[in-house]
Amino acid sequence: MGIKNIIFDFGGVLLNIDYMLTEKAFINLGVSNFATLYNQHKASDLFEQLETGKISPDDFYNHFRAISKTNVTNEQIKDAWNAMLLDLPIERIEWLQKIKNKYNIFLYSNTNQIHYDCFINTLNKNLPNNFFETLFIKTYYSHSCGFRKPYPESYLKIIEEQQLNKAETVFIDDTLINIEGAKIAGLQTIHLQTPTTVLNLGL
Repeated sequence: MGIKNIIFDFGGVLLNIDYMLTEKAFINLGVSNFATLYNQHKASDLFEQLETGKISPDDFYNHFRAISKTNVTNEQIKDAWNAMLLDLPIERIEWLQKIKNKYNIFLYSNTNQIHYDCFINTLNKNLPNNFFETLFIKTYYSHSCGFRKPYPESYLKIIEEQQLNKAETVFIDDTLINIEGAKIAGLQTIHLQTPTTVLNLGL
């Protein structure tokens, strides 16, 4: 059975990101254990709460200061946290414009209000306002939808809401644990690994 639907991850698949830039930024602020709190493969309870919208950015900043035993400001935390967010190459935007005529495309991202505000602001500076959102039938951001990867039930919520056939749906992500969760949910998957980009997938 052929592919009719594609669910894209955002960071690391469409948006270029570098987790190490955020880790280094926090180390420079005196937070030596940041990698144990958050990395590409695992998030602590605090970061899971932020990424599912259970706590506000201000509450996050306060809790982060407590667990990191630092006196860093909200602005310093925000800047360090956003350091991982890089660029969205225009050729990937153009590619999405083409394939949306061939597939039903969706976005499913583990993100948070702080990152969302940052990358949407950047995108809107370089593209017409909300243009990126119009490329997809629907965008699912974990902080606004209340669920996140890699939990299998989260993929099933999207499948059920959009009435998709799992056998006709492929999920693309750069993080293996998210791919494994999607497989358990019954989706076809593509684990995108550097240096491969979406432009090389032949879709």
